[in-house]
Amino acid sequence: MRLAGRHLWLGLATAPIVGFFALPILYLLAVSLKTKDDVLNGAFWPTATTLANWPAAFEAANVVGFIVNSVTVSLLAGFLTIALTLPSAYAVLRLKIGGKWLSDVTLSSYMAPPIVALIPLFFLLKTSGLLDTRAGLALIYGLANVPVAFWLLTPFLRRMPLEIEQAAAIDGAGPFRILLQIVVPIISPGIVATFIIVTVLAYNEFLFASAFTFSDATRTLPVGISLFQGDRLVNFGQMAAASLAGIAPVYLIALFMQRYLVSGLAHGAVK
Repeated sequence: MRLAGRHLWLGLATAPIVGFFALPILYLLAVSLKTKDDVLNGAFWPTATTLANWPAAFEAANVVGFIVNSVTVSLLAGFLTIALTLPSAYAVLRLKIGGKWLSDVTLSSYMAPPIVALIPLFFLLKTSGLLDTRAGLALIYGLANVPVAFWLLTPFLRRMPLEIEQAAAIDGAGPFRILLQIVVPIISPGIVATFIIVTVLAYNEFLFASAFTFSDATRTLPVGISLFQGDRLVNFGQMAAASLAGIAPVYLIALFMQRYLVSGLAHGAVK
């Protein structure tokens, strides 16, 4: 009885938080089921439900292609970020390369507004032949998220028992072998959590994608959704339908990877 009462109070306490985060999704779903008149009226729920916005959205734009581009680019960027950050963070923290100050100032490069790098990156991609390609966009995202991944991986490496690495070194293992065969398996929850976070960041990015892609073959979902906004009219119903279809992959990944994400972040926060 006491346990049931505790669950009731816990449910009542968390209901406003769940409602706060669910409200935008519910409103997006409601708009996708509205007619144009209902959208203009501004009511939350549609007075005349219609499914016409869903097929119209997929006919008006290459929504499936945009989602495929976003998933491909974000996964490539996530793997690139981890491949660059893991050995770099290990070298800075364990091998003391770059001095003590380097790990503290790494995140500062992420504080600058991305717009300041837009023009230099545009001409670099144009010169290298990677402009308007998924590989070029993945390269930009992979490099841009390195400071975030470094910041996320640092607690896991700092909590790694140094004695294990020293024992491996006494047995003749080099730094690269220690990293791959000892450090990576131990901090794998943190690596998975970091990979999920940087991949979602790349999936949601808009500024670089809008500046570096010009065709449906390379446009990502955020850029594709912006195409529903015309010069004089915004088709909110179709835009809402495309948005819901676009966030579905992220929610599915979060749902299936939730255990690894929570486990990884918990291992990074608790010694």
